[in-house]
Amino acid sequence: MSEGRRYPQRPILGVGALILDGARIVLVRRAKPPNAGWWSLPGGAVETGESIEDALRREVLEETGLQVESMEFAEVFERITRDAEGRPEFHYVLIDYVCRAAGAPQAGSDSLEARWFERHELGALRITEGTLEVIERIFERHGAK
Repeated sequence: MSEGRRYPQRPILGVGALILDGARIVLVRRAKPPNAGWWSLPGGAVETGESIEDALRREVLEETGLQVESMEFAEVFERITRDAEGRPEFHYVLIDYVCRAAGAPQAGSDSLEARWFERHELGALRITEGTLEVIERIFERHGAK
């Protein structure tokens, strides 16, 4: 086992942002493993000594150029990616928050693209495993059509 993100000794704590505007949500296309090239929620790992809220603001700003506000806890989500031998290659425990932000997202350091999507567009995207279900639950909870 290593100390990095691949083959971690223990799960890595991360944050994710469900940035909503009615029936729209901001997604980023990942630039790095795991899931490089796939669409996902903006977010990433919490750094030692950093609060969860500060990590969320930093990660969203780095990946989208957006400043988020009105953070509301959404849910805890676990992502385990196994290698060909079945060993956990990546293991994240993600705390997702519903956020608001204004403006046009711009791809940042960890993303190939960042943009708003209408709810009806999501089914045609290559979205990371489990993410669409999280998004749909939040849209339902917030009454998005």
